[in-house]
Amino acid sequence: MRKSEIHAAESVSSLNKALCQLKDIWEEIGIPEDQRFQRTDAVHMHIKNLLDMMIAEEEGLKKRLLISIEACREEMIALCDELQLPVCPEEGALTMLQLEKDLRTQVKAMLKEKSVRQSELKNLIQADQDLCDILCEDLFPIHPERIPSHQQLENYRRHIATLSQEKEHRHTEFMEMKRRITALMEDLEQPPDSTFEKDAVCEDEEAFCLSVENINSLKVLLGQLETRKAETDALCVSIRGRIEELWRMLEIPDEQRESLIHQTHTSTKSSLNTLQAELQCLEDMKKKNIERVIRSIRSEIVKFWEKCYYSPEQRQAFTSYNSGDMDEDLLREHEHELEHLKLDYNEHKELYDAVSTWSTNWTLYQELEKKATDPSRFNNRGGNLLKEEKQRVDLQKSLPKLEKSLKAQIDQWEGVYGKEFRVNGQPFLQYVEDQWNQHRMEKEREKQERQMKKVKQTEEDLLYGTVLRTPTKRRLAATPTPGKTRKLISTSSMCSSTPNTTLRSICSSPSLRPPLSSSKMGLRTPARGRTPRGLERNKENMSQLSGALRTMTASPNRNYSITSVASSYSEFANYSESTAVSSGSSQAPLNLKSRLDF
Repeated sequence: MRKSEIHAAESVSSLNKALCQLKDIWEEIGIPEDQRFQRTDAVHMHIKNLLDMMIAEEEGLKKRLLISIEACREEMIALCDELQLPVCPEEGALTMLQLEKDLRTQVKAMLKEKSVRQSELKNLIQADQDLCDILCEDLFPIHPERIPSHQQLENYRRHIATLSQEKEHRHTEFMEMKRRITALMEDLEQPPDSTFEKDAVCEDEEAFCLSVENINSLKVLLGQLETRKAETDALCVSIRGRIEELWRMLEIPDEQRESLIHQTHTSTKSSLNTLQAELQCLEDMKKKNIERVIRSIRSEIVKFWEKCYYSPEQRQAFTSYNSGDMDEDLLREHEHELEHLKLDYNEHKELYDAVSTWSTNWTLYQELEKKATDPSRFNNRGGNLLKEEKQRVDLQKSLPKLEKSLKAQIDQWEGVYGKEFRVNGQPFLQYVEDQWNQHRMEKEREKQERQMKKVKQTEEDLLYGTVLRTPTKRRLAATPTPGKTRKLISTSSMCSSTPNTTLRSICSSPSLRPPLSSSKMGLRTPARGRTPRGLERNKENMSQLSGALRTMTASPNRNYSITSVASSYSEFANYSESTAVSSGSSQAPLNLKSRLDF
């Protein structure tokens, strides 16, 4: 049993007990029955009125609960509609108090959610308004009085983030363009003219509207200023180039040049004006010194003829080059020719440079080839011989590759321009082939000269008994030289194999021995370690041979061979050695050996 029911039973018991007590009191007092009835009726009415009042109050509470429940339901439905949320279903078997409390709690939570969304919406609208004012964009399409949904708020947040990024991007772009525009205006010495230019350059950065139209207008302005700056730079470069040409032509001193270069190192408007004034002044000086200027231009023309590999026929086609009439017409013709040559060189510079590279490598290769045949290269102890040989081999391998690459470039060039590429008046490949043929012919000629020189030297060695050798390291005095011994033996055996009695008689005859001239004496260098006595005997031997040769020359009908001369000299040497031995001289064999080695 519930506590409330127990309490109600106790109340009824207390009421009955109270009525009993009243009845006892009334009997003791002696109150009549009619008065007892009246008094009991009064108690009954009093209790009934009290209970009726209490029931009425509880009924009022119930009614208020029902009204609150209905109001909460209606408000909750309205809030769910505003917040775009589904209506929460009510739980069954709830008392009115629990239901009213639950509904009131849900309504309170929805009101809080509504307040949060309204506050966030207000902040997003304000941020959107600020960004749209700066970027000149349209506001986000959302009703400011309606409660947005979670998805709408999320979309609005992304929209604000996108606008913020766009603002940063445009602001960065604006600052960069502003910096460049300001620098270009300073270089061009051009102040901002229009209101837009003043707003972009002079006004506060945050106050400038970063709209798409303004950004595009800034790009157009920047493009115009860059074009104007490029034109000014190109004009300054052109004027500087022309001024340098006139300086070279007129031989202007370096001090005056450096002063102008220091004043006009930039491409500002003032520098351009200064350069134009200097150019006009030099042009006036050129007219006054026209002859010197024409000669200077002619030297420049010759340089570009060489750079462009013009043939003599192409050079002679410019007939004004040899003209002696130094007037302005001739000057204009020379300037036009020089400009034409510069244009031709600059237009085909890559191809001309490639040909120049080949020509440089070819010249270096020829020089290394000549060094390779030079005997004096072995005297070099600095290691250059190995480097030069390696460089020569590398050039020998790289030249054909370079020629192949040049052939491809020339074929492409000829396909584009529809004409033949010529070097010194002939096709490049033919020019290269002629150079190689000429190089081979030159090597063959040098080879034949060396062979003839070798044959002639061999004849002289056999004729005079002298062998020219490359100097070697100095040997010790006590150590015999094997080469000299072998040479002496071979020479003696060769000479003794073919005796000639006629020449021996000529060499031994004192009357046919002419004196040795001083010029022939200068061609022989005495060997190291010879004594004066040995030198005198050597002179006598050489004079005898010279006399024999002159006799052979004076008698063309007689047939003298080199072998007979060598045999006569060998016999003469043996005779001299035997004479020296018989006379007790120990110096004669040494002199004989020295003469054979000499």
